[in-house]
Amino acid sequence: MIVTLTANPSLDRTIGLTGPLVRGAVHRAATTAVDPGGKGINVARVLHGAGLPVLAVLPADVGDPLLAELDERGIPYRAVAASGPVRVNTTIAEPDGTTTKLNTPGAACPAGTLDTLRHTLLDHADGAAWTVLSGSLPPGVPDDFYADLIGGLRGSGSRIAVDTSEAPLLALATRFPESAPDLIKPNTDELAQLTGTDPSALENAAATGDIDPAVSAGRALVEHGVAAVLITLGAAGAVLVTADGAWRASAPPITARSTVGAGDSSLAGYLVAERDGAGPADRLRHAVAYGSAAVSLPGTGLPGPGDADPTTVTVTAVNPVTPSPRPLPHS
Repeated sequence: MIVTLTANPSLDRTIGLTGPLVRGAVHRAATTAVDPGGKGINVARVLHGAGLPVLAVLPADVGDPLLAELDERGIPYRAVAASGPVRVNTTIAEPDGTTTKLNTPGAACPAGTLDTLRHTLLDHADGAAWTVLSGSLPPGVPDDFYADLIGGLRGSGSRIAVDTSEAPLLALATRFPESAPDLIKPNTDELAQLTGTDPSALENAAATGDIDPAVSAGRALVEHGVAAVLITLGAAGAVLVTADGAWRASAPPITARSTVGAGDSSLAGYLVAERDGAGPADRLRHAVAYGSAAVSLPGTGLPGPGDADPTTVTVTAVNPVTPSPRPLPHS
């Protein structure tokens, strides 16, 4: 079983346009779709599509439209009572693949709801292969919620993966190595937040084929207790850094239709390969294959095994970076 937590779930409404988005103009939608969303739910959807046993934990009231969408797709879940309806996020998709997201903050999560959510997660994580903590936190939740959860999960036997950003990510890093997860999946912006590096420099270097800065930043996280760092680099592919080495992966160019859910799909692809017993290089290969497949799908569509082709992904080992990683700015 893989358990995912989505503390701030959403209904994702996608509007497909026939042409470019113009501010102030009237547009007619070519397509519309509604999907259950939030990063942890996205991971659960991909894992379920790949045939892995999964359980999504989230706050939502009985009768909330989000739960109906999960029921329709057969996604197993445990929902705790919430303080209001699940938020609705809107994605505007243009024909050239440009996506504009309008995300709302979500309902406040009072202490009672938060305690129930925590206990529900810990109960179901006991003995699970992985527990995935993903996405933003709703209003009223302390920034160190994920860091506290990792402490509670230590005795469960479950490995822990984290994919978040901004304040919750920084709060996590301030407590490394105590709160260091088994797997963390930053993009370049999030890697820069964690390590105090320049996000533009990381991205520009990767775009020109120089992944040494990303590898060095990943090594800094490993030295502070993170077991594996899966760094997604957009069109430049991805990098995996562990204590045993580093690998880079690239996929053939594709026609981008939407970047929504690409990072979540990469994380899910990694876990799919890990559950099949694959080594680090093949885990990275699957991560990039699933992420690339998500980019090729419209709106909030997420890939299944038939959409992802790991054989098209090239993975190479990376020689150790000579400079020692700098200390994290939060340590």
